[in-house]
Amino acid sequence: MLCSCSIRVPVPTEVKRVAVSVDQPHLKGGRAEAKKDPDVLVWLLADELHTGMVFPYEWLIESGFQPPKGFRKSKYVTLSWGNREAYVQEAWLTPWQAIRALCAPSPSVLELIPFDYEVVDVCPYQRVWRKLVSRDHGPAVAAFLNGCARHDANGLPWSIGKSSWGKGVLLDSPHSYYLPRICNVWTLQAMEACGCTIHPWGGLTAGGVIRQAEKPENGFEKVWDAYRIESPEGAVAH
Repeated sequence: MLCSCSIRVPVPTEVKRVAVSVDQPHLKGGRAEAKKDPDVLVWLLADELHTGMVFPYEWLIESGFQPPKGFRKSKYVTLSWGNREAYVQEAWLTPWQAIRALCAPSPSVLELIPFDYEVVDVCPYQRVWRKLVSRDHGPAVAAFLNGCARHDANGLPWSIGKSSWGKGVLLDSPHSYYLPRICNVWTLQAMEACGCTIHPWGGLTAGGVIRQAEKPENGFEKVWDAYRIESPEGAVAH
């Protein structure tokens, strides 16, 4: 048993040294540059009303995404967009607030949250879908996200406060929130930047976004069903 678990030492052989030019395109500073996968995994998050996306942070940065000043490096970032009042008060809008937000243009924000653990571990109360996206779609995704944030004279996004959860930020957006330009339509637009075929009017609800994501031509697969939350009264809700 002990012998079978041991590491076998290779038999010494003559080593022939070969000079390698550092001018070769796959080398940098005399060290081999790791070849990156042609595809990356992206995720769709959804609760009963709201949707958002998760992207590998390194992919966004190498594709041209501009983060706010001081934003920490992370493995993933989750992004969503919506009515500023709803994000700042960290609660669902009241019926009157919702009617006002849908019927009249109102300020909006882009929420950007970094994390380093697996998506389903960080967002266990969300339903989660994933999809392989060609790395070549990165510039389109980065351009879309950059366009969803207002920038200062130095080209940096304006941060207006802390995210509704996690250690992220709210970025001021130049776009107004109103029907039909609402949070779930934003998610469809992010999916479109990833190469998906979308129909904006079919994505006014979270269910509409999910139905489009699961279409064969878009290829999102469900990998996690949300944990159920017990309300104080004992009723079960997602």
